[in-house]
Amino acid sequence: MKVLVTGATGFVGRHLVAALLARGCEVRAVARNAQTAQGMPWINDVDFVSADVHAPDLDVAALVKDIDTLAHLAWPGLPNYRALFHFEHNLMADYRFIKSAVEAGVQQVLVTGTCFEYGMQSGPLSESTEPQPSNPYGLAKHTLHLFLQNLQQEQPFTLQWARLFYLHGEGQNPNSLLAALDRAIDAGESTFNMSAGEQLRDFLAIETAAENLAAIVQKRDFNGVINCASGQPISVRALVEQRLRERGASIDLNLGHYPYPTHEPLAFWAVVDRLQQLLEAQRTH
Repeated sequence: MKVLVTGATGFVGRHLVAALLARGCEVRAVARNAQTAQGMPWINDVDFVSADVHAPDLDVAALVKDIDTLAHLAWPGLPNYRALFHFEHNLMADYRFIKSAVEAGVQQVLVTGTCFEYGMQSGPLSESTEPQPSNPYGLAKHTLHLFLQNLQQEQPFTLQWARLFYLHGEGQNPNSLLAALDRAIDAGESTFNMSAGEQLRDFLAIETAAENLAAIVQKRDFNGVINCASGQPISVRALVEQRLRERGASIDLNLGHYPYPTHEPLAFWAVVDRLQQLLEAQRTH
């Protein structure tokens, strides 16, 4: 099975490439920055192409030649969730790229969506929960999903829409919570500024998320939306305390230093029954 991974050097992409290779897939890895790609442990095991998938003059047909599945992860401008360019630029550029790939013969497309498609809804969120995006990033992703569902009516292909929740691990945004905590520990700081930490989130290690995405890619008959998450709500404070224990570090938590973010509800997590069924079906084959 030959998979084209866009955004291959990004946080999720670098781990998905490794997970696909471990499963015996052939990978064509695409990223804008060839220099970053050279530092990837898998660079000699893939067919690497340096390209901007949003470039209007990109020869998409040549890029997807002999490809069975497109795993489309590239999406510039994160984690600036509230910027209008998500729908002013990324949305249509993404749609044009995926449409061109399908027209060139790609039969299966996996796209990473986001928990922000659910908007400000609280509690357990299942794939049947109606999306109500409340920031430009969530709106753009949800709209892209609707566009692609309409494209399927015209040009049948398998569309796997994987909604990612909160991922952490190697390669994550340096400003994210655990990365900032690790930096504070490494620097020997005595206190760590954070919110009150009572908000409940669904966190998943990036390696597990990449494994899940690779499993979805290999389940070629799966079409539809799937939450990619742990299904286990944990408070941000408990997550921080867990990391401190893992690292054997003691640091005073300055709780309540930051206000709660306004772009997400206080408590939400994924229902992962569909993911568990898919993984179980793969294990029993």
